[in-house]
Amino acid sequence: MKRHIYLLFAVIFLGLQVQAASGDTTWVQANNRWLSHDAASTNWYGNYDTMVVFPNTATTYRKILMEFTLGEYPCPASAQYCSQWDYTVQNYLMTRTGDTLELARLITPYAKPNVGDPRFATGFTYNYIFDVTDYYPLLRDTATMRVFYSGYSGGFTVNLRFAFIEGTPERDVKGISKLWTGSHTYGSTTDPINNHYTAMSETAPIGTQSATMKWIITGHGSDNNGCCEFMSHNYQVQLNSTQIAQDTIWRHDCGSNELYPQTGTWIYERANWCPGSLVVPHFHNLPGITAGSNFNLGVTYDAYTGSGSLGIYTTEGSVFYYGGFNKTLDASLDDIIAPTNYEGHYRENPICSQPTIHIKNTGGSVINSVLIQYGIKDSSQQTYTWNGSLASLRDTDVVLPSLANLNSIAGGTGTYTFIAKLLQVNGVVDADTTNNTLTSQFVPTPNWPNNLVILMHTNNEGITAVNTDTASETSWQVFDMNNNVVASRTHAHITYTYSDTLALNSGCYKLVITDLGCDGLDWWVWHTNPPPTPVINSGYLQVKQLPSGALLPMHGYNYSGSYKNDFGCTYTQYFSVLTGLGVKEVNNAFELLLNAYPNPAQNEVTISIQGVNDLKGMIRIYDVVGKVVMEQRCKSNNENVHVDGLSNGIYNVIYFSDAHPNAKLNTRLVIAR
Repeated sequence: MKRHIYLLFAVIFLGLQVQAASGDTTWVQANNRWLSHDAASTNWYGNYDTMVVFPNTATTYRKILMEFTLGEYPCPASAQYCSQWDYTVQNYLMTRTGDTLELARLITPYAKPNVGDPRFATGFTYNYIFDVTDYYPLLRDTATMRVFYSGYSGGFTVNLRFAFIEGTPERDVKGISKLWTGSHTYGSTTDPINNHYTAMSETAPIGTQSATMKWIITGHGSDNNGCCEFMSHNYQVQLNSTQIAQDTIWRHDCGSNELYPQTGTWIYERANWCPGSLVVPHFHNLPGITAGSNFNLGVTYDAYTGSGSLGIYTTEGSVFYYGGFNKTLDASLDDIIAPTNYEGHYRENPICSQPTIHIKNTGGSVINSVLIQYGIKDSSQQTYTWNGSLASLRDTDVVLPSLANLNSIAGGTGTYTFIAKLLQVNGVVDADTTNNTLTSQFVPTPNWPNNLVILMHTNNEGITAVNTDTASETSWQVFDMNNNVVASRTHAHITYTYSDTLALNSGCYKLVITDLGCDGLDWWVWHTNPPPTPVINSGYLQVKQLPSGALLPMHGYNYSGSYKNDFGCTYTQYFSVLTGLGVKEVNNAFELLLNAYPNPAQNEVTISIQGVNDLKGMIRIYDVVGKVVMEQRCKSNNENVHVDGLSNGIYNVIYFSDAHPNAKLNTRLVIAR
C-alpha cells in the first residue's frame, strides 16, 4: 500500500487534479525563484530564504498543505550542467522566536532535457504535496521559509505555496520539540555517529494525551562498501532507555517511481530516497506519554565500520504532542488514485474499470464500514460498502467495483470529472462531512481493436559466466476487468523474440509488463562507453493491431528515442476493446500515429504509420529551417527510408495523404552517427 501522508485535496493546487468540498482556503505564497544565486547559473548550492506572512491564530484549520512545484529554467550556454542530477532539497520553517524546523524533504530527479524523454520537456513542472498540519502552532505570523538546495548544477526552479483549509483538525497540537538535526558520517571509529544522538530529556506539555516522534533521514555518499547511499542499515529508538522501535533506512521501490523515465540512474535502491520523489518520514508512537510526563529519547545506529571516504546520514527529529481526538467517528477521503490526471499517480492511470480511493480514520473510534458513492459527473452513480477494521489514524486504499461508464467512454476525447463521496461511516453520517467528497479530472483509456499481436524481444540481462540461467527477467500478462489473466508470456528465454496473437472480446483490459531486475527491457546504462561486462543487449515490447501490423500508442511509453522500454520495475497499460473496431480513416483523428525508428537513426529508418486506411501519400523529411531534404512515396504501413545522405541533426518527418490533402501526421527524427 502506498503512503499517502502528502496527497490530500490536491486540486486546490494549480495543475493538480483532485479537489475537496471543504471550508474556505487561505493561500500563502512563499519561495518562487530560480535555484541559482547568480544570473550566469554558476552558483547553486545553498539557502534560498523568503519572508512569509502566515494567517493569524483566530481561525482553526482542518488541513495545512505545502505545495512544492519543481520546475525548469533554460541555463545559459556556458553552464556545464543543467537540470541533470539528483539533489537533496530541505524545506525549513524559521520563526521570529528562533525555531528552525525541517518541514519536508525531497530529491530532485535526473531531469536533463533530452531527445526521446517524455517527462522532461523544456519548461517542465512537477508537484510535490506535503501535509504540514501538525506544524500549525508555528505556521503563524511572520516567518521565513528556507529552501536548502544541495545541488551543484543549475536549471531548477521552486514555487512554494501553502493552503490553509478551514475546519477542525484531527487533534490539537499541544507542543513541538526539536530533537536532533544535521549530517554526520557513519562508520567512523574516531567519531562514531551514535555520539551525535545522545538521549534528550523532554516534558510533555499541558493537555498532552499522546506523543509521536517524527524522523526524517536519508543516506548520502558512499564508502568502499557503498554506505551510506547504497547500503541498508537500521536505527533504533529508545524511550527511557528501552528500545521501542527499529526501522530500516532504505527505499526498495525506486524502480516504481511515478516520475519516469529519468536520464540518470533513477532505478537504483537507495538509503530512504529515490531520485524525483519526496522523502517519506518515519513516525514512531511514544507509548504512555501524557501531560507532565518526564522522559528521555535516544537514537542509535547499527554498529558499522566503514572504509575509505565515509558516507553520511542527514537527519531531522521532532516530537509532536497531541490532545485528544476532536471527533469520535470520522472518516476522511484523502485521495483519488484512479482515475486521475495527477502526475503523482502516473503509473496507475488512465483506467477503464476499477476506481481506487484512499481513506483515513481521523476519529477516535474504530471504523468497520464505509458506504461510498462514486461515478462520473452528470452520469449514474454507484455505491459500495467497504468492510474491515480501521483503527484511529490508520489509512487504506479502497479498490471500488468496476465502473461501467469508464469503459463506455473509452476512446473519447477531452477531460472528464470523477466524483467520490463517503455517505456513511459505521452505518451513520460521520462527524465531519467537509472531508467526505473529492473529485478528479481524468482522460479516458484508448480503444484498441480486438485482434492484437504483442511482440516482445527479451534482453540477456542476468546471464554471466557464473550464472548461465537462460530465464528472462521480463514477462507480461493481460487481465480482464475481473482481474483474470486472459493472455500471458511468462518464463521467457533471454535474447528471444516472442510474437503472441490475441483475439479479445469486448471489455476493459490491462497489460502489465514486469521486470524482476527493475530496469525495464532497455536502459541507457547498458550502452555506456565502456559498456557493462558482460554486454547487455536491448529488448523491447510492442503492441500491434492486426492485420495491418501498425503500432498502437501506449501511455508514456516510447518505441523510439533514448528511453524506449525504460520503465523500471513494471508498466501498466489499460485499454478497452470494441469487437470489430478496425483501422481508421486519416481524417478521423483517432489513434493516428507516425513513428520513426530507430531514433536516433544512422543510415536507415523505418517510418511507421498507424490509423490510416488508404496509405497512398508522400513522406517528406524537413531540416531545422524547413527545407525538404528528402521525400518518398508511401505504399505500406512501414516504409524503409535511407538517410545515409543526411547530416547529423534533428529533422521533422511529415506524412501527407493523397486522399485527404489537408490531413498530415508528423514526428521528429534524430540522426546521430
